[in-house]
Amino acid sequence: MPERRLRKSNDLRGEVLVAVMNNARDWGIVLQHQWYRIPVAKSPRRWPPQWLAFYHTKEFGDLAHSVRYYARVRDIRIVPRRQLLPDEMPNSKSSFLYYQLLLGPLQELPRPIPSARGRLIVFIPTTLPKLLVANEINDLYDESSLEDRLWSELKKHELSAERQLYLKLRKKWYALDFALYCRQGKLNVETDGDCWHATPEQAAQDYPRDNEVQAAGWRVLRFNSWQIREQAATYCLPKVTELINQLGGPEDEHLVARRFHSLDEGLAEQPSLLEDEAEYNAGDESGD
Repeated sequence: MPERRLRKSNDLRGEVLVAVMNNARDWGIVLQHQWYRIPVAKSPRRWPPQWLAFYHTKEFGDLAHSVRYYARVRDIRIVPRRQLLPDEMPNSKSSFLYYQLLLGPLQELPRPIPSARGRLIVFIPTTLPKLLVANEINDLYDESSLEDRLWSELKKHELSAERQLYLKLRKKWYALDFALYCRQGKLNVETDGDCWHATPEQAAQDYPRDNEVQAAGWRVLRFNSWQIREQAATYCLPKVTELINQLGGPEDEHLVARRFHSLDEGLAEQPSLLEDEAEYNAGDESGD
């Protein structure tokens, strides 16, 4: 008998795990048998989930690079791979242990949650309210209130960013809070929560990390808790847009580079001198 792991969570936020769906066999298992597997050795840090949602990769045509379906997690068991997949030929993974997430009926979201860049993800821990209202994949991230605050300001000014983007540099992985792609470079914006980044020990880790990221061609900006909470619009956004301007404006497939100038009431966008005014005023077309 497989070992059973009971879920004991009364989190009223409704914890959701967005998991990757990258092959037809696993999707068939979800559709026909209502379960999904996650290696025990690679389970996410927020565990266990009450809901499971699926991010489909490029193999799925119209579903590709989006979250469209989710289901309630009814139970979680720990099962060896050979028992989960009895038709699979014995191999080096046959004895590996997996969480088998037993699912309720599959539900479709009110609208798909796309990734404009078709980014690769592994897991996104989030909440049910965020899942139900998200317009794009970056709306799902639930790392901290500081990140959410800055993300709100970036969206307000139509600055496209990728949240929690992972880079592998010198065989080590680094998570970027916000990655912004510009015409002449890339910008990494970090939100430094006081309890995590104020100590000398953490600062000693931040410096080598920033050096590695900068050596890979990224510009790095760091904002502390007070700056984000009290000066997101008056200090953080101007600094971000200043660097975006230095890097040629935001990268955009459909519009030429935008630039920003400061007004007393905040930030404003202006078309570059080379763009066609009528085309600019027509607005952006989003696409994959």
